[in-house]
Amino acid sequence: MSHTVEQFFDNLWNDYIKLTPSAAKVHQVLGQGRSIINDHVAFRTFNLAPVRLETLAKHFETMGYKACGDYAFEAKKLVAKHFEHSDPTLPKIFISELLVEEFSPELQRIVKSLVAQIDADEVAKPEFLYSGAHWQISSTDYEQLLEESEYAAWMAAFGFRANHFTVNVNELPDYESLEQVNETLKQAGFRLNTSGGEIKGSREVFLEQSSTMADHTAVRFSDMEKVVPSCFYEFAKRYEVAPNQLYTGFVAASADKIFESTNARADASAEQDGSA
Repeated sequence: MSHTVEQFFDNLWNDYIKLTPSAAKVHQVLGQGRSIINDHVAFRTFNLAPVRLETLAKHFETMGYKACGDYAFEAKKLVAKHFEHSDPTLPKIFISELLVEEFSPELQRIVKSLVAQIDADEVAKPEFLYSGAHWQISSTDYEQLLEESEYAAWMAAFGFRANHFTVNVNELPDYESLEQVNETLKQAGFRLNTSGGEIKGSREVFLEQSSTMADHTAVRFSDMEKVVPSCFYEFAKRYEVAPNQLYTGFVAASADKIFESTNARADASAEQDGSA
């Protein structure tokens, strides 16, 4: 692993745990001081120049990643791709982008005004991927986005950074199953995403996933400060598609539910149900 790739992921992780302090606690609980292998890191963006998925992907292609799978999320109006490195110890990359033109004129106006504030030269730097928001936005516009797309609102608040890291459960010592991981997390006080069940996917689709609900953090909007959901931590257990060959792709139906981990409304309803 070259120093640049290693340094990139270190910087990305350091930015992520500032918004997701619970992730450091997850490491303590599950890792017990040992290193944890990441299955994948996910990023969000808009399908507008200069920040289209393909443009962000170039950073990873430069690091030796190759595109491996395409996904569509019709209800959320997203598309995504995942990328893999020839070094299997490096995390897979999952990049999704919002299909802005499929939303109301109001959402399109707000999102285009955000993207217009980005310096295209900045996008060409690898550090752009953990540079945060490049714009000013009011809390009113944030709430307006939230009405239509939780994804767009999250992007408006946090910009360009890892939306989540993912623990590779296959490489976790002491754990045989995702159920065991979830039970340990719940006993330690973590709230799990219950949308579509605590475990999304199954052995039959070769991938099981679960996640914490996002941490909350104060965001400074142009008119006020507001506490909103930030990032979450995911857990993935993969199964063999052939002897000694684990499935390396993603399951769109499961990923669709994982997106709910940053949904403040899902968070609130889970709290009311007592099911969180």
